[in-house]
Amino acid sequence: MNALSALLIFIYQTADATDATQAAPPVSGSALTDMWHNLGPVAIAVLVILLIASLQSWSIILGKWSAFRRAGTQSKRFLRAFQKADRLQDVAAVSEQFKPSPLVQVFEDTYEEYRHQMEASGEVRSMKALERTAQTAASEALTVMENRMTWLATIGNVATFIGLFGTIMGIVDAFHGLGTSGGATLRAVAPGISEALITTAAGIFVAVPAVMGYNQLTSRLRELGARLDDFGRELLNTIEELNAMPAPTAEEFARQREVPRGLHR
Repeated sequence: MNALSALLIFIYQTADATDATQAAPPVSGSALTDMWHNLGPVAIAVLVILLIASLQSWSIILGKWSAFRRAGTQSKRFLRAFQKADRLQDVAAVSEQFKPSPLVQVFEDTYEEYRHQMEASGEVRSMKALERTAQTAASEALTVMENRMTWLATIGNVATFIGLFGTIMGIVDAFHGLGTSGGATLRAVAPGISEALITTAAGIFVAVPAVMGYNQLTSRLRELGARLDDFGRELLNTIEELNAMPAPTAEEFARQREVPRGLHR
């Protein structure tokens, strides 16, 4: 930007001497329209790339925000159902109702491991296996929620550099106009300066929402990760308490797996 500032100062210092006898060109249309017509192919390509990046970033932001909001609502409902239920089988029977919640995946994978151990020996043989299953399920659920977040971070970091590339090319075009015109006139450098200013502003316009959206969504992901860890510990504690009770017979365990009645959201 120092080169651009020096170029503007130089032009304004010499413009009065070289253009004293020239009449001011008529202004047609708005300033933005004139700048758009003066854009070169490089600036147009930069703006098109930034437009695509902006649409992509807003698509990710809105989609993720909606997914996190839906996951948070369903997680609260699932936790209420989990805490009210007397048996894990009751929760398993209604877990499909809360599928958007990542807590459901943690519960289903852990419960499946718990069920296999109970059917094999009538008791929990390895709490470590259940703990690893819960951690793996939480990690997988968090990975799904993180999908496409790297694109948002990339757009936030790269958009300003894409705009800076347009700025540099605009300055190059301005110097080229000075060389071909043979004099430091505003008319010679105006197209290049327009390209530099427009692409710089466009790069900032794309980068700022992407960075803000990424930071906000990352904060929501951290909260979700903490909630997954808390639920995993709560589920394991429940299983430990059930394991301390007298082991049910095979017939009793089969009856417990029957679909319960009357458990709703």
